[in-house]
Amino acid sequence: MSNLTVAVIAPPDYAKDLGKKGTTSDIIFYNIKKGDATVTLVEPARYPEKLSSLFYAVSLADRVILVVDEINAAFGESVLMLQCAGKSTGVLILKNYITLDQIAPLIRGTVIEHYEVMDEDIVGLREKILEIAVKLTAHHKVRSTGGNGAVPIDHHFNVKGVGIVVLGCVAQGVIKKHDTLKVLPTEKTAQIRSIQKHDDDADYAETGDRVGLALKNLDLEELDRGYVLTNDPTIKYSNTITGKAQLVKYWPAPLKEGMVIYVGHWMQFLPSRLENVSFDKDWRMPEITLTLEKPLIYPPQARVVLHYLEGGKLRVVGSLTLK
Repeated sequence: MSNLTVAVIAPPDYAKDLGKKGTTSDIIFYNIKKGDATVTLVEPARYPEKLSSLFYAVSLADRVILVVDEINAAFGESVLMLQCAGKSTGVLILKNYITLDQIAPLIRGTVIEHYEVMDEDIVGLREKILEIAVKLTAHHKVRSTGGNGAVPIDHHFNVKGVGIVVLGCVAQGVIKKHDTLKVLPTEKTAQIRSIQKHDDDADYAETGDRVGLALKNLDLEELDRGYVLTNDPTIKYSNTITGKAQLVKYWPAPLKEGMVIYVGHWMQFLPSRLENVSFDKDWRMPEITLTLEKPLIYPPQARVVLHYLEGGKLRVVGSLTLK
């Protein structure tokens, strides 16, 4: 089995005709299954009110469905988010008589420029997504051995008779039933009691799988969204991060020390303060240092998205590659 996760950036409830509704919060999950092929659709339910909702949906995605029914600030912001997150594979659907010529200047030089343009056809779109998932499954090689798995938590709760259950997508590597995982950024560990993938029991899960994990040796209050379950020793966490930033072309001025920048990585969307900014000739590509109240959890050379919530209609700042 191989799972495909698709962000649906579209008018509200667009995905309800594509899949069966699942977990609902500031992001809404919909599920499709055909044989061994599975698809997870994610909608940013609270966007544009909450920028974090859009980031979470985009962060989880392997592919994107972008539906444009109006050329407005939210469309422009979505394009910048997808560009900064490096989401290079997707489908573009234009509605309300909007033409490709109209949006071409806005997507030129971005990942959206390479998306496949489709007419709106819910049945055809669903079949297309499933076809991709079926092909992924057909070419999938089972990697039930190994390790170095990481599961960022997006939801967690108590289930009567089961105990603590967390939901998330395997960001990398492999996890197995009975594995003992670190619970970063805490000093705790937890053992996997059971694994479910799309309501089916499984002995292991790997990169891309959407999982529900029943855990032992942990209390609910010891968890939070964004925490990472992992057996990968290279994943670290820190309250101070440094790296090379690349600002979006519309950003109007150099970054200034003292700014509050929100850092997005996996299922984390954390406020930070800009401590140091330096650049040679191009202020859009500065070296920056940020400090956070809560530690950021990340693998080596991670790419994070930078946000400035006081930016009005321009809240996506750029991306940062961590050292």
